[in-house]
Amino acid sequence: MAVRGRHRRRQQSRFNRASLTVTAGGAGLALPLVAAGTADAASADTWAKVAACESSGDWSVNTGNGYYGGLQFKQSTWEAYGGSAYAGRADLATKDQQIAVAEKVLDGQGPGAWPACSQKAGLTRGGPAPVAPEAAPAPRPPTSQAATPTTTPQSKAGTAEMYTVVRGDTLSQIADDQRVKGGWQRLYQANRAQVGADPDLIVPGQRLQLKPGDTATPQSRPAPKAKDRTGPEPTGKPAAEKAADTARAKAVAAKKAAEAKKAAEAKKAAEAKKAEQAAAAKKAEAARKAEQAKKAAAPRTTLSSPVDAGPSTPYRASGASWSKGYHTGVDFPVPTGTSVKAAASGTVVSAGWGGSYGYQVVIKHADGKYSQYAHLSALTVRGGQSVQAGQRIARSGSTGNSTGPHLHFEVRTGPGFGSDIDPLAYLRGGGVKV
Repeated sequence: MAVRGRHRRRQQSRFNRASLTVTAGGAGLALPLVAAGTADAASADTWAKVAACESSGDWSVNTGNGYYGGLQFKQSTWEAYGGSAYAGRADLATKDQQIAVAEKVLDGQGPGAWPACSQKAGLTRGGPAPVAPEAAPAPRPPTSQAATPTTTPQSKAGTAEMYTVVRGDTLSQIADDQRVKGGWQRLYQANRAQVGADPDLIVPGQRLQLKPGDTATPQSRPAPKAKDRTGPEPTGKPAAEKAADTARAKAVAAKKAAEAKKAAEAKKAAEAKKAEQAAAAKKAEAARKAEQAKKAAAPRTTLSSPVDAGPSTPYRASGASWSKGYHTGVDFPVPTGTSVKAAASGTVVSAGWGGSYGYQVVIKHADGKYSQYAHLSALTVRGGQSVQAGQRIARSGSTGNSTGPHLHFEVRTGPGFGSDIDPLAYLRGGGVKV
């Protein structure tokens, strides 16, 4: 609710005003006065409906928009209509106290003080009054006719004056009209004993002193400005609706922020996964290249050792035991029956008895070389047969001119005796470690 000022300006009473005049000595005669009534009171249920419209029924609401309590009092309105006697702000007062102040506002300004909510709640002048939050004010003296305000000099030496309250007056309006320095608060302090604890409970017939030295010469009251005749400023949306709008805006902002965060995290995770896959691919490629390099560096094994044993009598060992004066092959001492394998792929040239070589197998290879396997005990291939490197072709023995079980292995550049070359060099050249 946005009521202007602390008190509304006085409206001209439809009754004739009566005043009391005093003598220079200050004596006066009391006349009947019109008592203040509750013709504009509304029911507690109606006020509850107004509060439901203004603040969703929250009698202690303070949203920070300058309006307080269930009926959304502006601070200046709360103070002008006596709310300070209950609490510093409307939201700090009880429901009944807020309704008590609202009754005064309704009496002074009518339902228009709550432009939209008064219509929705059916707030009008009249109806049963709610229970007051505290003890009822002292009864106002009856009067037979309305009083007329008057200011009466009290001393020729000073400027002190008296003012007689009439129906519809407020301290704020009197202070404004009589130009009291310090406003209604100063006027109230000067007449506190006469007015009582509630500055809004002034009644027709009360005599108020306008403090000496604080007033200008009384003048005719100027016509109220248009803005002084207006009701309370529109409050716009009710507090509950504003709070709901704010909550919705915050929810939307929070949802967008959560979605943005989720999208950023998803993007980050995708980038991390992509980087991980790239690193794994790079590592795999590096391993593949390293393996290729290793294979390229390692000697190619295209040949096979004829037996799984180390050599004994070396190639070209000299001695009378050999017809050529030296050993034309290399011997591998192995037991009789040991598997003998082809050193390289090729075609069997001969498989049978070889004189001093005993049983032998001779194979021609693709590189034009010939390999000979002698002193065998058994043959497993025949002439003209194709064999693969490492394939078993015979079993070792001690046939022919032999001093004991062993394999005589010889490599030649031609099929006949006398074209021998170093057999171990040949095997090593084909990757055999021997």
